Amino acid sequence: MTDRLTGMDVFVRAIRLGGISAAARDLHMSPAMAAKHLDALEARLGTTLVQRSTRRLSLTEAGTDYFEKAERILMEIGEAEAEASSRSITAQGLLRVSAPATFGVLHLASLIPAFSARHPEVTIELGFNDRYVDLLEERWDVAVRIGRLADSALVARKLVAMRIVLCAAPAYLARRGTPTRLADLGVHDCLGHTNASLAGTTSWAFGKDGTIKVPISGSMCSDNGEALVRAAIAGQGLVYGPRFIAAEALRAGQLSELKLDEPPMMLGAAYAITHPTRRPAAKTRAWIDFLAEALPALGTDW
Repeated sequence: MTDRLTGMDVFVRAIRLGGISAAARDLHMSPAMAAKHLDALEARLGTTLVQRSTRRLSLTEAGTDYFEKAERILMEIGEAEAEASSRSITAQGLLRVSAPATFGVLHLASLIPAFSARHPEVTIELGFNDRYVDLLEERWDVAVRIGRLADSALVARKLVAMRIVLCAAPAYLARRGTPTRLADLGVHDCLGHTNASLAGTTSWAFGKDGTIKVPISGSMCSDNGEALVRAAIAGQGLVYGPRFIAAEALRAGQLSELKLDEPPMMLGAAYAITHPTRRPAAKTRAWIDFLAEALPALGTDW
């Protein structure tokens, strides 16, 4: 295919510039090589495109028809390459971003206006899903993932550190008492997450590596962390989960952070994930750079 396009290019330039030598100079190759490409093109097509003399080239009837089509094809290729090159430099087009539901609603959505002000030619599609999406198969440009990443071929960039917090409403603590040890959790309403294995409905994991498992029970559970925090604010019980969900309520005094005799497990961080087989477009790089700047400033108490 490369030889076909080179032969086509030599032919079109030779006609435009008035000779094979001029086309060769324009393409930075020798006249002999240019003539070889033109001969190969005619042999492949099985027809003569130009009548050659020492002074000029004359198009045959077949050459006239071919010249018009070849010139249009080369122009379209040039336009496509220019557009692709522009898109690799300028952030533009549709950017598809997958993110965990609660984090996306609470924090990513509010950042869109600032990003759009910087990159007005980018349109963002936010997809909220707590499962791990397949970037290539589902055609996501980038995914935001939270936690400790398993080894994989995906390319990850750390955006902001995150931790887990145990908290409850002051009214609940006044009514039921404040736990100070892991053993105290057994007598409290613990609001479990149905999709979190280490902070679930039957046990919570403590210690930095999450190796200390404590049995828990409670009067409510949910598959949504924000719902659990809202219930805790209303006095339903203790909530144990990512601090980014509870941060606003903690700042407002609606929840109090609890310290026990063992630390909460380490949550890890939020990461931007891209696929290694694709060179990220300018829009993707712009979004990741923006998040790496904006999230640490937003999440100072996460």
